[in-house]
Amino acid sequence: MERNAALLIIGNEILTGKIRDENTPFLARQLFSLGIRLDRVIVCPDEIDVIARDLNELRRSHHLVFTSGGVGPTHDDVTLDAVAKAFDTPISRSQEMEWLIRSHFKERTTEDHLRMALLPVGARLIRAADISWPTVVIENVYVLPGVPEILRAKFQVIREELDRGDAFYNASVFTLAEEGAIAALLHELTRRFPKILIGSYPQLPGKTDHRVKVTFDGRDAREVAEAAEHFIAGLPEGMFLRRI
Repeated sequence: MERNAALLIIGNEILTGKIRDENTPFLARQLFSLGIRLDRVIVCPDEIDVIARDLNELRRSHHLVFTSGGVGPTHDDVTLDAVAKAFDTPISRSQEMEWLIRSHFKERTTEDHLRMALLPVGARLIRAADISWPTVVIENVYVLPGVPEILRAKFQVIREELDRGDAFYNASVFTLAEEGAIAALLHELTRRFPKILIGSYPQLPGKTDHRVKVTFDGRDAREVAEAAEHFIAGLPEGMFLRRI
């Protein structure tokens, strides 16, 4: 069964442009490599009601949802409260999480630190030996931090339970033709290969050695190759540059 996913990127700093969102491109690439189709991304503010509303919409329409941001000890870290509201479940102090916090901060532990131990009832934790804090998961929702380096490390841990060996296959063809010269050919190929996702990416003259890069993505390696071959065969003479 093909799985789809959505991202809920949380943070006023993203919406105001103070911080660049590095997590969406990373997660998009990772999910694609796992054969999981990312088909929606929402960016929302640090507001419990808004997060809960958006999360409910996404978790009911997608197999997997990944949140990013709003996890920590400060006043604007409200994601877990919003997750609890979305699932209509109370917040409770996790003994396992409290132990991890106290072990890490020792005598420096504060009540603000212990806020991170308040988890939605029904959540589970995914731990790794080399990462201080576990990933909180409830049903089909994975709660990830906003700090890109930590998010990337955590995702490598949860990859194991997401990987079902159903990755996409892809091919890329670089051409010297302008996009308008190949538009009809691309329309024909989308009709002929409806299961293949075909993308066309033009470049400004002089910026690269090609004018258009065309990509072919799908779950059947043979069909991907066939679509790419048909495209190459249909190009105007002398317009094919290379295929990878």
